[in-house]
Amino acid sequence: MDSARETAAKGVKALLEAAAPHAEVRRDQPWPKRPDPGGTIILHDGDPGEPEVTLSPLLYTYTHEFEVEVLGPPGSTNRHELLDQLLIPIGDRIGADRSLGGVAEWVEATAPMTDDVTLESAEPVRGAQLSIIVVYSTPNPLT
Repeated sequence: MDSARETAAKGVKALLEAAAPHAEVRRDQPWPKRPDPGGTIILHDGDPGEPEVTLSPLLYTYTHEFEVEVLGPPGSTNRHELLDQLLIPIGDRIGADRSLGGVAEWVEATAPMTDDVTLESAEPVRGAQLSIIVVYSTPNPLT
């Protein structure tokens, strides 16, 4: 049985995989040496933050910021459009299901910070960093 934290992380990863089926979605991995043809999305577990505690019944509610790095697919002339082809479906998926299929009380994304990224022996790709914020509750901070 997974903890609430792990269930939320798996839910975010599944959301990213569904939103970008041609991209390589990785969890807690370094950037690739070369760009993946369909783009790369790296999910980092981030910080669950300090919980809001309710005492009766005992409940810990976290506003967990999962960090996401998105590297667009290679393409020298339309890097901005290629990155948008990964980012827009992520936002659409979040908007369509703010509960991650019942895993969370609320899910939202922050606006992406974008820049060009140069990987080993490759043309620059457009990259973005954003957070996916997941609010979830658990009766025990370790479960």
